[in-house]
Amino acid sequence: MQIGEVAARTELSLRTIRHYEESGLVVPSARSRGGFRLYTETDVARLMVIRRMKPLGFTLDQMRDLLDATDRLDADAALDADERETLLKRVRAYQQEAAEQVENLRVQLSRAEDFEGTLRARLERNAPASPA
Repeated sequence: MQIGEVAARTELSLRTIRHYEESGLVVPSARSRGGFRLYTETDVARLMVIRRMKPLGFTLDQMRDLLDATDRLDADAALDADERETLLKRVRAYQQEAAEQVENLRVQLSRAEDFEGTLRARLERNAPASPA
């Protein structure tokens, strides 16, 4: 896939995808003869992980670290037990941080809904009566 199709599928801008490439988070799997970036389904899946991490407040370095750990776990069946456990521990830490951020977002959403309801009720109380 070319970058435009990837952008449409991931709902990321071309600029954002290029920024992630420059940051080393994703690398196109190939280039066309004309020099266009070409991406695979695996590249799209990687960009989706990045897209999901961003609103949870993860930094580019944290994204890079998590992706490195998951890449190594997925690619290297020959990892020794200690190295595998170290990588799993890193991934678990990110999972825990993501869970905490999700809970924080739930609290924020609840507060925002309460606030919106308060404003709606105030508007309803103060709206002019409609003619019958």
